[in-house]
Amino acid sequence: MTQQPIFILQEGSQRTVGRDAQRNNIMAAKLVAETVRTTLGPKGMDKMLVDSTGDIVVTNDGVTILEEMQIEHPAAKMIVEVAKTQEAEVGDGTTTAVILAGELLKNAEALLDKNVHPTVIVKGYRIASEKSQEILNNMATKISKNDADVLKKISMTAMTGKGAEYSKELLGNLTVNAVQMVSEENDSKILVDLDNIKIEKKVGGGVDDSQIIRGIVIDKERVHSQMPVKVKNAKVALVDAALEVKNTEIDAKIQITSPDQLEGFLEQEERMIRKMVDKVVNSGANVLICQKGIDDLGQHLLAKKGIYACRRVKKSDMDKLVKATGGKLVSNLDDLSREDLGEAGVVREVKVGEDQYTYVEDCKNPKAVTIFVRGGTSHVIDEVERAVKDALGDVTSALVSGKVVAGGGAPEVELAKELRLFANSLKGREQLAVLAFADAVEVVPRTLAENAGLDPIDMLTAMKAEHDNGNKSAGLDVFSGKVVDAWRTGVIEPLKIKTQAVQSASEVTNLILRIDDVIAAGSLDKGSKMPQMPPMEGM
Repeated sequence: MTQQPIFILQEGSQRTVGRDAQRNNIMAAKLVAETVRTTLGPKGMDKMLVDSTGDIVVTNDGVTILEEMQIEHPAAKMIVEVAKTQEAEVGDGTTTAVILAGELLKNAEALLDKNVHPTVIVKGYRIASEKSQEILNNMATKISKNDADVLKKISMTAMTGKGAEYSKELLGNLTVNAVQMVSEENDSKILVDLDNIKIEKKVGGGVDDSQIIRGIVIDKERVHSQMPVKVKNAKVALVDAALEVKNTEIDAKIQITSPDQLEGFLEQEERMIRKMVDKVVNSGANVLICQKGIDDLGQHLLAKKGIYACRRVKKSDMDKLVKATGGKLVSNLDDLSREDLGEAGVVREVKVGEDQYTYVEDCKNPKAVTIFVRGGTSHVIDEVERAVKDALGDVTSALVSGKVVAGGGAPEVELAKELRLFANSLKGREQLAVLAFADAVEVVPRTLAENAGLDPIDMLTAMKAEHDNGNKSAGLDVFSGKVVDAWRTGVIEPLKIKTQAVQSASEVTNLILRIDDVIAAGSLDKGSKMPQMPPMEGM
């Protein structure tokens, strides 16, 4: 009697075990890395992503590409998470993190072929990752908030190779100024909340027309045409309450039986609205920014008093206005007083393209500012916005951590060199994994050279020779095709980009390498449908 096979999984499930599972996962991760690899560096190319509705995104931002691609493979999704983590933590370096993860897995596959156990590779990679953090911290240079020149170079390095490159001088100044304005010191530590930097964008003009506003730009117009277009020395009332008669909370009916009663009812409504406007006037405010609605009569009365007013402003904009003007957000008009008012040099209505905007600008010490981005088309503006966000993230990381490194592949070559020296001190098979880690780190300078059309072997050899001579900031200048001192040429990056990329990439690599069994469930509706009736032709 032959033994019956035992099925423990539902019908339609797929199971991949052992080396096949590992190869499958590694292959998926490598494909993700290969997809974004050509976008790295100043000479990296862009990707055009077209969705099912025909919308187009043109970008070379790693995390944007991977999010728009809607990847399905489970291991590949893990690599996408690396890019998202890098974006959340630093704001830049997403492509670096992804290609490093892909290269670590590629080198691990070679060790697996030599029958090195996955747990040995994982242990070696963990040791190498911890050592890498130490090496990178030792090679970093300290900077302070006053090093505006270094911060500008960091900002320009972040934008090189993106759509904003031709205006990187202007945008570099804008981003550094914005970060310096909103930064705060607490116990000798610098804190920067990027939510306080609003990026407003509008099609029209060129990228060179972009500007920074020492305050907030709101995409709202004044509510009444008789209101002043421009108010100098503005006293700004920020109100989170409606200047209109509220509806009752419960269902109620008012029966009016005579014209006198109707007139009395309307007069009472008018008195209530006049009372609200009087409270605004008595506070000394000449600008009212309201989060809720303003009644038509209220608009008329405010206009007669010469008060500039906006209504239905977003909560996020109200919070930024509080920080920019130094005012307080008042939820009840009865509590509005002179002490609650914010201050701005000018509040004015500006027409940009076909839309009207309200500029609250020239604030004394704004802790929230606006970068107004312009560009020829919506695709250009979107890519410039991504470049500005990367630059803001880089400058912020450099300020908060206070440490920076030279760019152009210099830190990676130095890190690989130090890791190889460290590997010689290890005994056992972990040494092979640390050497594989060191080789993987060199994928960054190698890719920079490839994307620039240079010979990666020649460039890497020349860089290694410089590093062996003690020049730790020897990096690749992709425009001249030579090895230069990256620090002197102004190619500078925050340390956090490198440390976060190494940490995230090694962690996800270790997670994928430990998987030896992939069980994919069958579709839920399989086997549950009733068989279809055959067609009854000829009956």
